[in-house]
Amino acid sequence: MQTKLTLTIEQSIIEQAKLYAKDKGRSLSELIENYLKVVLEDSQKEVNLSPSIKKLKGAVQLPDNFDYKKELTDALSAK
Repeated sequence: MQTKLTLTIEQSIIEQAKLYAKDKGRSLSELIENYLKVVLEDSQKEVNLSPSIKKLKGAVQLPDNFDYKKELTDALSAK
């Protein structure tokens, strides 16, 4: 069932979003709905983590410029 929703968003963001949607051949409503689906799916995936894994979240602080793929390649090459 489709239901109307009223949002309060900055005018400049709305204009940019409308142009983006038009460029992609989609409606703004469709883009927002798809975004919300992704956000909700991601949040549901996190719920399925075990409590011990959830405790580890945020335990390691990496620098902003950390290159995961490079570090992985280097570690595998060293083996």
